[in-house]
Amino acid sequence: MFKGIDFTQKEFFLLLVLLPILVFWYVLKHKKQTAQLSVSSVEGFRKTSIWTTLKHLLFGLRMLAMALIITALARPQTVDVSSKTKTTRGVDIVMAIDVSASMLAKDLKPNRLEALKNVAGDFIKGRPNDRIGLVEYAGESYTKTPITSDKSIVLQSLKDIKYNTVITGGTAIGMGLATAVNRIKDSKAKSKIIILLTDGVNNAGFIDPQTASELAVEYGVKTYTIGLGTNGMALSPIAIRNGVFQYGRTQVEIDEKLLKEIAEVTGGKYFRATNNRKLKEIYKEIDALEKTEVEEFKFYNYEEKFRPLVFLALGLLLFEFLLRFTLFRSFI
Repeated sequence: MFKGIDFTQKEFFLLLVLLPILVFWYVLKHKKQTAQLSVSSVEGFRKTSIWTTLKHLLFGLRMLAMALIITALARPQTVDVSSKTKTTRGVDIVMAIDVSASMLAKDLKPNRLEALKNVAGDFIKGRPNDRIGLVEYAGESYTKTPITSDKSIVLQSLKDIKYNTVITGGTAIGMGLATAVNRIKDSKAKSKIIILLTDGVNNAGFIDPQTASELAVEYGVKTYTIGLGTNGMALSPIAIRNGVFQYGRTQVEIDEKLLKEIAEVTGGKYFRATNNRKLKEIYKEIDALEKTEVEEFKFYNYEEKFRPLVFLALGLLLFEFLLRFTLFRSFI
């Protein structure tokens, strides 16, 4: 009956203690007002008029009315809460992803590229208030998706990323970073972020990584770098036979010094992901470091519920009054 109803003045419920006291007083008064007669036999008084018994209904109606009035005094009400959010500080993010053949290494499951796509997908879904873009690079680089707030487009583009022979082979870290900077440099967002991931060393491209880092600094773009790959040997592509990669164990080589320098110069941070769990933790940490400030406005609509209780109590009192001076008039 009172589900979803809040009583704002619960102290009035203490008045309910009066009800059993009044009931006790009524019973005691009734006994004192009843005349007593001592006779040898009560056989002739066995049948008592039903009106004499029903007259107690009048007192019951009065007690029920009092209970309703006390409940009304406790001020029952319902609250309808609606909220509106406003993004007060947006973050624009470009994810620069290495798509060279070495990203097919199986030290992460099922391979480095697919593991990255799974984790990056969760990261994108968890940033509903930000704009995100994608850049692919190997021996050269290009924009896969411009920065956009449409997460469905970004997620579909991420899903479509795969190794192909269209992009020149190699790892052009400088090119990947420069393309990402060029894509985000004109952003009006309060915070501009690049997440650059690679599993190798800079061995291609015509833009030096240090030059690309200077561009990032000039445009106020913070860069988080991730070195992807296990320590030691990894099962990696070593040849192609009949269009199918042949795998062999090769030494993992990541230019951690370069990635650390890029992160340090641009005000970011370097991470090393040696397995799926670590890669997931890295993206969670970046997500925590770069939070979008969201202001939430709540609107409360209060609806008072005491009026029906008061009307019902008045109705009971009126009904009791009518019975008292009509049907029960001769028995009171």
